[in-house]
Amino acid sequence: MQTRWPGALEGTTMGSAAKYRRAADGGRRADGGRRADGGRRAGRGRQAARPRRAARSRQAGPWRRAALAALVTGAVVLPLSAAVRPDIPAPAPASLAPLSAATLDEAYAANRANAAEASRLAAAHHDRSRAATDRQLADSKRQLLHFDGRGPGRVTEVLGDLARADRVAVLVPGSDTGLDTYGRFLAAASALHRQLASQAPPGTRTAVVAWLGYETPGTVSTTVTTTGRAEQAAPHLRALVAGLRAISGEEARVALLCHSYGSVVCGRSAAGLDVDDIALVGSPGTGADTAAALHTRARVWAGRGGDDWVENVPHLDLDLFGTTVGFGTDPVSPAFGARVFAAGGGGHSDYFKPGSTSLTNLARIVLGETKAVTHD
Repeated sequence: MQTRWPGALEGTTMGSAAKYRRAADGGRRADGGRRADGGRRAGRGRQAARPRRAARSRQAGPWRRAALAALVTGAVVLPLSAAVRPDIPAPAPASLAPLSAATLDEAYAANRANAAEASRLAAAHHDRSRAATDRQLADSKRQLLHFDGRGPGRVTEVLGDLARADRVAVLVPGSDTGLDTYGRFLAAASALHRQLASQAPPGTRTAVVAWLGYETPGTVSTTVTTTGRAEQAAPHLRALVAGLRAISGEEARVALLCHSYGSVVCGRSAAGLDVDDIALVGSPGTGADTAAALHTRARVWAGRGGDDWVENVPHLDLDLFGTTVGFGTDPVSPAFGARVFAAGGGGHSDYFKPGSTSLTNLARIVLGETKAVTHD
């Protein structure tokens, strides 16, 4: 399995690392069909050549490691060149009264109006894709707790009756999530909302909050291997939870479901946060060595699918040139101390797949049915 950077719902292989490995191998093809001395086929004398290739491979080992170390270092100290998306004009977020059950509908309406204006401006800017996304968010049935169409965009959307909910789940996304990729994030929230509705005991009211409330890192970027974006996001996530308490009341049970890099955000936000459960899925780490080091009263859960590439991400914590790279202890390891739940055999993007073991267990966690949660 190829090593990948932690973060996105879809995930991206470390193609750059593969290039470094090929360079360190002297330009040989992985199947041995091309040699470094001009690319001639090794059709003759393969049996005799094997000892020589093995010797060269042993000699190349240190060079491979050095090349990969240079790649990681470069990701921290050197900017990556990439196409920059042109800025899309959009209005500033709507000015809202303090959130409460009484002002909730007013907030929804103001944010829908803001999304409609953002759609008009994007269309005038000839960005049809963004204009369509904003227009969909402006639909009268959408419940937007927050909307900001500027740049990559931020939106907080509610599924269900938040003011009357007994159980509230907050989804925190990983990297490469913005308005341009919002559809896949909303699909995960919608699947959870349907699962909660089907599993909830009679009389239990549920709501799901899809929180795209921070600028997520790019999968291939200098930010995806550090806690910087998570530290910037933490105050916003704490403010969201405080707002949810003002709307739903102190008796509602709140759970954070944190996917991939989103688990780093939850780790940086956890201390003193008024939530009941924190579930880490597909997590590269939280930036903390143990669940206890999160300093939260919440139950801390962790699950990872059997085909999730995050399993191969090195769980380290290195100080390179004054920047911390990596997120520490593997959350599903005994050393971390979380409650590990069964997540099935899915991949990095499958935790909210309808009918999956992971989605069933996540719904049980949200509903407080802790004894029903299954374990591997």
